Amino acid sequence: MTPPRLTDRPALLRLRAGADALFLRERVADETEDRLKEVNRRFTAPAVVTPFPQVWRERLPGARLVTDDPLLDLEAGAHDLVIHDLCLHWADDPVGQIAQCARALRPDGLFLATVFGGETLAPLRRALAEAEVEATGGLSPRILPMADIRAWGDLPARAGLVMPVADWLSYEVSYDSPLALMRDLRRMGEGNALAGRLRRPTRRAVLLGAAARHPLTAEGRAIARFEVITLVAWAPAPGQPRPLRPGSAVHRLADAIEAARQTARAAGAEALPGVSQP
Repeated sequence: MTPPRLTDRPALLRLRAGADALFLRERVADETEDRLKEVNRRFTAPAVVTPFPQVWRERLPGARLVTDDPLLDLEAGAHDLVIHDLCLHWADDPVGQIAQCARALRPDGLFLATVFGGETLAPLRRALAEAEVEATGGLSPRILPMADIRAWGDLPARAGLVMPVADWLSYEVSYDSPLALMRDLRRMGEGNALAGRLRRPTRRAVLLGAAARHPLTAEGRAIARFEVITLVAWAPAPGQPRPLRPGSAVHRLADAIEAARQTARAAGAEALPGVSQP
């Protein structure tokens, strides 16, 4: 069964070709590097699925860098590490993308993906929807569906990988205004490339209405929050650790989740310098 078409691929490639604000991708790649250092293994045949290979050339010299086409240019069983770099949210078939990465892994190879989570740009998404309804009387496709960590975390197992783990990190970027945030999204290559979008410029009334509704800090700045979910899983192999049987855990999962939430609240979201425009 062919998945429904979500993305206008030529439009997405045009947006990416004009992208010149990669600061968030650079920071997420830094975090990915830090995670790999915590894995007690030396990877000798890595591959990265990424729309922006320049982010990875110096980070993983010699890695195979491929774009996130529907059919990935990866050889079966050729890699001990496959990274899917912050682009699964544009896939018409994200499970198929992960399954292709799994097929490219050697036994006991590592899969690591980063993807935007459901809390990403939530205030802007609400403001745009409310402004469009007020200005036009309806809603048009302009915002990607955003899945939460539970939904994303289920996908590696569906693609045949084992021992999946999902967690998240929040990045906050400060902008001079909501309009500067909207401009920067295009500079990130993350403008509207939905297949069902309207084929005309967004009405000025919608943009100004969204800007008026977007919350501001006491200093009059717009804060954009990007929730980045990291998925980690392994290709099956003999001798791998097995999950504990249900009911055998010493500590309750709910307690661990609550402890993690308290730690995250105490630490706050990580702040990034924005590439903003007045």
